[in-house]
Amino acid sequence: MTDTDGFYEELFKDVVTTADAYGMYKEEAFFDIVTDYLTDAGEFDEAIRAFYKPAQGGIRVDGYCGDPLDNAISKESNSGTLGLIIIDFNQNTEPALLSKADLEANFKRVEKFLLKSLDTKFRDSLEPTDPGFGLADMINTRWPNISSVKLFLLTNKRLSSRVEGKEANAIDGRKVIYNVWDITRFGNLVSSGKEREELIVDFDNLPNGPLRALLASSPERSNQVYLAAIPGVDLAYIYDRWSTRLLEQNVRVFLQARSNVNKGIKRTIENEPDLFFSFNNGITATAEAIETTDDGDLCISKLTNLQIVNGGQTTASIYAAFKNNVDLSKVYVQMKLSIVSPEEAKDLVPRISEYANSQNKVSAADFFANHPYHIRIEEFSRRLLAPASDSSFDQTKWFYERARGSYRDAQAYLSAAEKKKFLKEYPKTQTFTKTDLAKYLMVWSEKPYLVNRGAQKNFAEFAKDIAGAWDTDNKQFNEIYFKTLVAKKIVFDRTTKIVQERDWYEAGGYRAQHVVLAIGLLASAIASMGKSANFLAIWNMQGLSPSFERALAQAADAAHAVLMNPGEGYRNISEWAKQPKCWLALKQTEVAWDNEWLEGLIDKEQADELQREGARDQKELNGIEAQTAVVEAGADFWKDVLDWCVKEDEASEKERGILKTATGIPAKIPTDKQSIILVEMMRRLRKGGCPYRLKRSNHRRRV
Repeated sequence: MTDTDGFYEELFKDVVTTADAYGMYKEEAFFDIVTDYLTDAGEFDEAIRAFYKPAQGGIRVDGYCGDPLDNAISKESNSGTLGLIIIDFNQNTEPALLSKADLEANFKRVEKFLLKSLDTKFRDSLEPTDPGFGLADMINTRWPNISSVKLFLLTNKRLSSRVEGKEANAIDGRKVIYNVWDITRFGNLVSSGKEREELIVDFDNLPNGPLRALLASSPERSNQVYLAAIPGVDLAYIYDRWSTRLLEQNVRVFLQARSNVNKGIKRTIENEPDLFFSFNNGITATAEAIETTDDGDLCISKLTNLQIVNGGQTTASIYAAFKNNVDLSKVYVQMKLSIVSPEEAKDLVPRISEYANSQNKVSAADFFANHPYHIRIEEFSRRLLAPASDSSFDQTKWFYERARGSYRDAQAYLSAAEKKKFLKEYPKTQTFTKTDLAKYLMVWSEKPYLVNRGAQKNFAEFAKDIAGAWDTDNKQFNEIYFKTLVAKKIVFDRTTKIVQERDWYEAGGYRAQHVVLAIGLLASAIASMGKSANFLAIWNMQGLSPSFERALAQAADAAHAVLMNPGEGYRNISEWAKQPKCWLALKQTEVAWDNEWLEGLIDKEQADELQREGARDQKELNGIEAQTAVVEAGADFWKDVLDWCVKEDEASEKERGILKTATGIPAKIPTDKQSIILVEMMRRLRKGGCPYRLKRSNHRRRV
């Protein structure tokens, strides 16, 4: 459990800081912060703010969880889930209680909006530019494709202990599920050291009860392996409850049921269900913990954090059949289950996923969560001091949260004085996550509309680009790159405030979409002129010049004109913002850019030379760090690695020669180039099952 009052105070400060920094209302800041928690936790893929609250009528909605068709098994099915969000934010610095009456009133408000959305007269009464209209129109259009509705009440109040829950309901034949996230539940999520609530599958609560299994590894082995034949209906029940959270470590997630493979699975389920086990390859899964019983037959009763790392197509196809009322009583799916401890999961599960999917080509981007790109960005963020801004004498750093919650964890055991010092060095407004990073960079690409498709989808596209660029030349990700990244964050943050200061802006009025398209337009204009923004000047200033801000205001005005007038066939402005057609229409807009801003741009050749200089510095730094890591590992470590390579017939002749040199440390020291070869070799050998791991060097170059 968590110290709820302490977490309340911390969250409230975070809300106030965010609201002040970006010029938004506290309710908006609260929405952004807690929906980020829940997006990372896998409760939904995205959260789009669409605030609607008339002066009268007992109606309210704050946002929704994307297009229901995006989570449907197929575009033609009625298996989509609509997610609606309502918030209840306590404006006081002291915690408050959420009573049962408050809970019921909140859900009635959002239910009323849902019902009203199906009423033509209500929709016609709304302004087309009102976020409420866009959401209501989307609900009405998608209603035939929706099978269930999830209502999320997000609050910083504490749910009364007298409230035990709220039973599922139904609206127009659609199942309605109620979710309450109060301050206690948020606190437990954030302080648990995990990025999400645990996923626990209790087989006692499934139609066929505990799952009979066979232990397929030594009982003494730490990572035990089991074989089982899981009933198709049980697999469908599990997927119905946990959805794509089961498939997060599956490198392809799953393909829609329109592919040839899935059509074959579908035919077998419907026509020859008793042969499904024989025809289908089954699923490969992992879990962090297992509970079993053994009364003559070994049975699995409970699994913690189950992940299907291969077999997403199979799982999705069985679930599609389940939703279409196909009889699954004769369908059984073979399952290979590996038990992996939480400590080993981040390293081992992606490897299991990679090998389980090795029958098809898998790009490095698929395993991007553990990519060294992130580690390097994190190292820069802990090492590089930012210049003092005009309003301060203090130098600060920009904190990159490679793992969600690491900013909070870094302060967990600090004294009051140490925490004050930490926050001075790493201000809250100077933190950013992996998905933030992808957003700041992708808006400068020629596809900024991808950012408007949600943090997770944008990150997936970003990962593909970065993984390929890293493999081509990782030296391009250097100190100049990091400073440019921070400069782009500064631009993004300032644009957020500029948008909200425009006369045409209304609270909840598509702020995020405006920001993305405004920066995208500015970036495209710069590129078309063969120029570059002077990102190092922004880094050195830790802010923007007045002329740069004027140009951003011009871009925001142009983006507003296009965004609020959707093209033919589009009525929902949020969906319009996700389309290439919207971006193309915006790019055709002519803007009389501020002359002073134009004069401040630099030639692309100058920017390229700065990058080349950074790459040269990074090459030198890579060699120093590799050599330090090799030397710190010691001669005995390299003797063990060499013996293993000889035994397993691994490593090239050149690599073995360098290994022999390393066994002579400290009398013989491998060169920086040789050390880089050894570091890369160890990364490869680890994937091949080498039991030895080269620790990362603690060496840091002085700034």
